[in-house]
Amino acid sequence: MKKQKIKQIDKNDYINAVEPKNTYNKKRMFKWTKLSKKQKKVLTWWTSNSPVRDKDLLIADGAVRSGKTLIMSFSYVIWAMSTFNYAKFGMAGKTVGSFRRNVVFLLKIILRLRGYSVTDKRTENMLIISRNDRINYFYIFGGNDERSQDLVQGFTSAGFFFDEVTLMPQSFVNQAVARCSEEGAKMWFNCNPRGPYHWFKLEWIDKVKEKNGIRLHFDLDDNPSLSEKVKARYRRMFKGVFYMRYILGLWVMAEGLIYGVFNQDMIINDLPRGIKMKNKWIGIDYGQSNPTVFLLIAYGSDHRIYILDEYIYDGKSTVESKQKSPSMLAKDFKIWLRKNGPMQQNMKRTSLRYDRAYIDPSAKGFILQLHEEGVGNISTANNDVNRGIELLSSLIENDLLRVMSHCKNTIKEFFSYKWDEKAQEKGEDKPVKEHDHCMDALRYFANGQRELLQRLIVAYGSIRKAA
Repeated sequence: MKKQKIKQIDKNDYINAVEPKNTYNKKRMFKWTKLSKKQKKVLTWWTSNSPVRDKDLLIADGAVRSGKTLIMSFSYVIWAMSTFNYAKFGMAGKTVGSFRRNVVFLLKIILRLRGYSVTDKRTENMLIISRNDRINYFYIFGGNDERSQDLVQGFTSAGFFFDEVTLMPQSFVNQAVARCSEEGAKMWFNCNPRGPYHWFKLEWIDKVKEKNGIRLHFDLDDNPSLSEKVKARYRRMFKGVFYMRYILGLWVMAEGLIYGVFNQDMIINDLPRGIKMKNKWIGIDYGQSNPTVFLLIAYGSDHRIYILDEYIYDGKSTVESKQKSPSMLAKDFKIWLRKNGPMQQNMKRTSLRYDRAYIDPSAKGFILQLHEEGVGNISTANNDVNRGIELLSSLIENDLLRVMSHCKNTIKEFFSYKWDEKAQEKGEDKPVKEHDHCMDALRYFANGQRELLQRLIVAYGSIRKAA
């Protein structure tokens, strides 16, 4: 079918069309709210009366929960439907799954409320969107790693929308941009800030005028749907460099010690009197040429997280320089569980009961060995390094972590775990990969119990500071 251009609607009519008063659908549980000035700019920058209608791209960066993603995805589709017919468009997130959760789910609801027909071809990762005599095709891509660029090769597009573009490799974004070869194609980018040397900051934000684009910088106040109470909650969730990035929306360097706020007051010889441990978990970092670490972590009745015990075996540091097999380490794990288990009347200990153990997902052989030894409640961990560090940083800076003094390796790593300066120069946030095995085990636990830790930070972090 032949593609035909659709006349753009007038800016004033457009605002009225997408901002109805008190539009509410109980079945779909969605309600339009008042839009901020920047959100209206996102909606209208491409319209016929806009002074920047001839620009080729829009970049929206800034704070988390500042109202970027939803308004951008909606405006992107309305632009496409108002400008093209029978055309193909691209939409991308770090993964297809995350893009569906963060964008597609609510986008479909909004479009249907506005009278659009949306057919979701999940096996093809494509949305077919139509209204009256207009129909266009929106393909969903995941920009997860360098191989992702192969997914968009040969794809001809009239536009591309990138959600959280800083999480994608540069090669994928460059390849996707090159696919936008239709006349009148436009590109849309949104993201939260990273380091000042990140490739997107250097190549797109710093060169936005050269690329014939516009940039809108968002903060929490640019999202009218957030109450002051909710905004205060988000401000409590991030500290230090992550506060500057995700709340203030600044492109700042993560440098020096990663957990620089960790101090001697967080190291204790004995548990506080009357404190009971509600839940217990284990973080495991397994190594063959590197050390193996087990950490026993608990949630106290005082709403703090406690690191109660550690096990570490480093074959290189022993006198014999002897490596232990997975079978030997699995037996060590069971002995360590008995060591930390409850004392019985006969002065013998039974094995510790714990809620869940989180282990490095690459340690498949050791996981199998643990199962063969009858060890249960084992989960492969989420190995997202930066998200784990962000969460633990907030936990520590809100004074919600304690470490038993005999966990000497864990304590030593807290005081030495630092950002890789060479990686920073390339725009990457990476820890130095040395003396980090206890920190890895702790991060596996944190990613596994993310919801609990976030609730603790929001509910009790400010109380600690106030006290």
